[in-house]
Amino acid sequence: MADYDALRETMVDTQIRPSDVTKYTVIDAMLSVPREAYVPRERRQVAYVGDHVALDTGRVVMDPRVLAKMLDLVDIQNDELVLDIGSGLGYSAAVIARMAEAVVAVEDDEDRVSEAQTILSEQGADNVILHQGELSDGASAHGPYDVITIQGAVETLPESILAQLKEGGRIVCLFQEGALGIVRIGYLIDGQINWRFAFNAGAPVLPGFEKHRVFKL
Repeated sequence: MADYDALRETMVDTQIRPSDVTKYTVIDAMLSVPREAYVPRERRQVAYVGDHVALDTGRVVMDPRVLAKMLDLVDIQNDELVLDIGSGLGYSAAVIARMAEAVVAVEDDEDRVSEAQTILSEQGADNVILHQGELSDGASAHGPYDVITIQGAVETLPESILAQLKEGGRIVCLFQEGALGIVRIGYLIDGQINWRFAFNAGAPVLPGFEKHRVFKL
C-alpha cells in the first residue's frame, strides 16, 4: 500500500518549494490535505505525480505546482471568502479552506458535486459550500468575494465572474492564448481589474470559458 503521507511530503519538498512557493499557509495546506482522497480511486497511485490528474470529459485536478503558485500569489487570509470555480472533487477547495474563512466551490455536474460533498465531509472541510451550476456563472448569491480562483484555463473570462469580486479583491486565472498558457493575477481597484503577469502554465480550458469562434464560408 502506498505511503501517501510520505508521498505528500515529497511532493511539497520536490515540487512545491522549488517552484518559489514561500507562504507558510500554502505549504501547510498542501502538506495537510490528502490529494489522493480527491482524485478518482483508480488514479490514486498518480495523485502525487507532478502533473494534472484526469477526472473526466477533459476535466483535471490541477498540477499541484500550478495550484500552489496561484494560491501563493493571491495570499488568502483567514477572514476572507473565496470563490473556487471548477473545483472537481474538491481538492482545490479543501486546500483553500485551510487558509480562508469560507470557500464557495462551483461545479456543474450533479454526480461530481455529490461525490465532492461526501469527500469534503469525510475530510472535515466544513467551511466549504458546494454550489452546482454553470462554471461560467460563478455563484453570485454567495458573493461578493475577496478572492476568486479558477481551476483550469480560460480563453475568455465573463464579466459576470469579475462582477462577483469585491473592491480590493484578487482573482488568479490561467489564460489560454493560442498555444501559450499565461497565469495572471488581477486586482480590482476603483472598479477596474488590473492584471499582472505571473508565470506560464498549461491546463484544459474549462467549459463555458471557450472563445466564441466564428466560421466563415
